[in-house]
Amino acid sequence: MDTTGQGRSARKHQAIMEAATAVFMEKGYAGTSMDDIARLAAVSKQTVYKHFSDKEKLFADIVLATTDRLDTAIDLLADVPTGATNLEENLTRLARRFLTTLTHPQVIQLRRLIIANADVFPELGAEWYEKGFERGLSTLAATFRRLADEGLLRVDDALLAANHFSGLLLWIPVNKAMFTGRSQHTEAELDRYAAAGARAFLAAYRLPPAADN
Repeated sequence: MDTTGQGRSARKHQAIMEAATAVFMEKGYAGTSMDDIARLAAVSKQTVYKHFSDKEKLFADIVLATTDRLDTAIDLLADVPTGATNLEENLTRLARRFLTTLTHPQVIQLRRLIIANADVFPELGAEWYEKGFERGLSTLAATFRRLADEGLLRVDDALLAANHFSGLLLWIPVNKAMFTGRSQHTEAELDRYAAAGARAFLAAYRLPPAADN
């Protein structure tokens, strides 16, 4: 078996993906050419077409590949320890992880790129939302449902609660990044958004402790 050839092909494939991601982020879909990608990847244009049939296929593969990177973050959404005493601390820690992932510069850039091309590739945008953000919301909803079952939260609609939680966290930093084109936020700002968001969420959803008889 010629593993050397396979390894070389895999490296070229990865180089093309990385180059295409960089160029799409910089120039947008319409402004990017396969020549640009080949040049940055240090391969021939024929090699690019050998790995990807056209620019649309390459763009779709890049967009959908990013959903795999969210897997770890989504798994973390399900990892909230129980216990009424540390509930605010645990939710604040969860909120901070959520913010760290979804305000990452590349995630913000990709979000803007997908929105900019939603009219051209509506199915691609829908698939990215379903496999990425919507899957995260579903995991978060299951977590809130579990906390409600344990008597820590009052939740009638777990998915709506997950949307409320994420909205409290993301409204400021994501809107700021989307409108200004700058996705950098200080660690102190993200800490403040996480703490304030968790506190506001618990003000609405925390189940008061049962009164002693």
